[in-house]
Amino acid sequence: MERTFAVIRKDPHNQARTGQLRTAHGVIETPIFMPVGTQATVKCMTPDELHELKAQIILANTYHLVIRPGTDLIAKAGGLHKFMNWDGPILTDSGGYQVFSLAKLRKISPEGVEFQSHVDGATLFLGPRESMAAQRVLGSDIVMAFDECPHWPCDREYACSSLELTLQWAARCREQQLCDGQLLFGIVQGSVFPDLRERSARELVAMNFEGYAIGGVSVGEPPPEMMRQVEMTVPFLPQDRPRYVMGVGTPPQMLEMAARGVDMFDCTLPSRVARNGTIFTARGTYAIKNSKYREDFEPLEEGCECYACRNFTRAYVRHLYRTSEILGLRLMTWHNLHMYLETMRRARETIAAGIFEEFRREFAATYTEGIEVDETV
Repeated sequence: MERTFAVIRKDPHNQARTGQLRTAHGVIETPIFMPVGTQATVKCMTPDELHELKAQIILANTYHLVIRPGTDLIAKAGGLHKFMNWDGPILTDSGGYQVFSLAKLRKISPEGVEFQSHVDGATLFLGPRESMAAQRVLGSDIVMAFDECPHWPCDREYACSSLELTLQWAARCREQQLCDGQLLFGIVQGSVFPDLRERSARELVAMNFEGYAIGGVSVGEPPPEMMRQVEMTVPFLPQDRPRYVMGVGTPPQMLEMAARGVDMFDCTLPSRVARNGTIFTARGTYAIKNSKYREDFEPLEEGCECYACRNFTRAYVRHLYRTSEILGLRLMTWHNLHMYLETMRRARETIAAGIFEEFRREFAATYTEGIEVDETV
């Protein structure tokens, strides 16, 4: 197998590392946050704006794109990159998590999952063969194996049967034909059980995937449990392949997981909460609708260099939000994505300088979730 990932620098105090992941559409510097563009768009943002934010890679979702607009249409457009006019790397989720979280009346078999679409109730089928075929048509740079995501909490019996399916499906995904240059990542499952996590990781590593994701986290479990599942998995993943925690998380969580050797993160949080008027800063979050910002003519975050903070004030963004102006959603999304991407840039910088541990501790010490009471007038 051609080498696609290289570790560049390791932190002397923990397991954090910088790396480079080569894809068909460019080199990704890790650790990295990946903005989520579920339906072939990062909500509120254009591709040019994502480039301005220095986003290196974005996500799209197989489940949603199979339902709408369909892979036939995307194939006619020349693939997902051309369809959405994004020339950088794309990672596509397999659809397994969405079948778990969105689909109605799903029926699981060794071949895959029969389910009803959450959009129109139509009966659909998605399994390892179908997911790989769809992602081949999409032409994504990183393809995720089709897995079965257990709910939380779940008992050991269900976790065992779920893992059996995930491993069987991973082997079938590995057998499927992909396009030249597409990288296939396996997904470690096993719920909260250390021996199942170890088995999952070991068997997937034996299948020789180009990267490995830690799945089944951020599905309702408390944050300490989420961190424990990462800690019980990373030791069994190879040093020379990228590690990806799916669907996580807040900025402090990403830094904590980077310290445990994780390279890649994605989360809908920065764009989703922006649409509810929540602003991320290096000190925590706040609600722009609060009355205290009515006459606040400072930027969304002091010292931030994003477009929104260079050009607009809290008072103006609050006005846009309260009058339901689309520009307000765009500016808040722009800032939140910048904050996430900047946090990861600083992580790379401090790992390279050998001072990541100091940065991580200082960040955690000054960051507070929900740093104020929501008072709207």
